Amino acid sequence: MEPHYEKNLIINNRELKYKGIFRVDELFHVINKSLDEKGYQKREKRTEELVTEDGKRTFLELRPFKQFAGYVTLMIKMRITLDHVTETVAVVHGEKRKFEQGDVEIIFDGFILTDYESRWGMKPFVYFIKAITNKYLYKSPLEGKIPGTLMGDTAYVYAQVKKLLQSYKYESGKVVREEDVIKEMQKEMEKGGE
Repeated sequence: MEPHYEKNLIINNRELKYKGIFRVDELFHVINKSLDEKGYQKREKRTEELVTEDGKRTFLELRPFKQFAGYVTLMIKMRITLDHVTETVAVVHGEKRKFEQGDVEIIFDGFILTDYESRWGMKPFVYFIKAITNKYLYKSPLEGKIPGTLMGDTAYVYAQVKKLLQSYKYESGKVVREEDVIKEMQKEMEKGGE
């Protein structure tokens, strides 16, 4: 018998957008690695790919999940859209490297799936009363930690992906780093003193 889950949306439409060069293989490696580090099992809901004059468009929906307790499952829903993707070559640290160029959008949702019926093996009325009590009156210490764990896990995956995408801007010289500005200012000041 399929379990009946109560779905509780904790994170709603947290967006991560990026435009520029990137590597698709590295992007998915970071997503998979960060999910593994947090103990999630990967599950792909759907994939669509379309080739247009403007480049390739890929849409993936991932729904990785983690058992938190026997009756609680944490699920991070990730909708990943790679749009206007074309291949390009960029010079990074004096070497030519192949990259993809385009738009990346990742939307994160976080759900707590609770199967109270399995937990208590209850009749519908007792199940209903326990669910209402748990939702509005009292949460056990374990259940109080669940939303924070889901938020922390999602934030970790989000941060790892954002860090990777931002690194491409630094590598390609598209972002002016503070240390580069300081070095440039020092050079100008040294020239001015001569």
